[in-house]
Amino acid sequence: MPSIVEALNWAKQQLAGGESPKVDAKVILQHLLQCNQTYLLTWPERALSDEQWALYQELIAKRVAGEPVAYIVGEREFWSLSLKVSPATLIPRPDTEVLVEQALKKVLNQADTHIVDLGTGTGAIALALASELPKAKVFASDLREDAVNLAQHNAHKLDLSQVQVKQGSWFEPFAERQFDMVVSNPPYIDPEDPHLSQGDVRFEPSSALTAEQHGLADIEHIVNQAPSYLKAGGWLLLEHGFDQKDAVQELLVANGFIEVFTEQDYGGMDRVTGGRIKE
Repeated sequence: MPSIVEALNWAKQQLAGGESPKVDAKVILQHLLQCNQTYLLTWPERALSDEQWALYQELIAKRVAGEPVAYIVGEREFWSLSLKVSPATLIPRPDTEVLVEQALKKVLNQADTHIVDLGTGTGAIALALASELPKAKVFASDLREDAVNLAQHNAHKLDLSQVQVKQGSWFEPFAERQFDMVVSNPPYIDPEDPHLSQGDVRFEPSSALTAEQHGLADIEHIVNQAPSYLKAGGWLLLEHGFDQKDAVQELLVANGFIEVFTEQDYGGMDRVTGGRIKE
């Protein structure tokens, strides 16, 4: 059977047409061997067992077919938190950390802060905020039961069980509550967008990616409903498509939000827009 270094070299050749063959090969082998990168570097000549080699070939074949590495290994890091992921939810992306950063800037007194993350998926945004604001009360919702179960699993695994995850559409589970902040990374891709047939998104649930009205339907619903669920002076922050800034800002202004702003992601694209309800 091949050694670790031989297996990695073989995998890099198989993945040569991808974006990051060297990284993907290492991450998948680390997952298979349940080890870190230091182990791979320290023991490059250690041979894989028959079973390990067969399974590694299967996993690499999945990646060659385009399956996201996060789904293959079952986890993804977000905000330095290791999150379990599954095909039931979107894979957390680094640019969504911009939403977390902006939310944290708006919190004045975490002990009195109530935050809700709508369409939480893996729980990434809610759990990142809870990890930084241990005294805040953080809630989350998702329409899909499997997503709710996944977010609850991640909350328990990370010892952030103070995050309350409810099943339901957007604000539906919180009919009697008001919040100081609403955050959401809702579906915002146009169903006709050609990028949906490329890359990792081919394997992600379309219900978590696309929305009608050129990707704005869910954003519009959230913006329209948010004033009823926000306390005076409360903030609404939304992730959106790179070309949706103007439309989202107009929706916020039309619904009475002030101090409307947009923040760019790490690639320089407009990505997060927010506003505050008048006090």
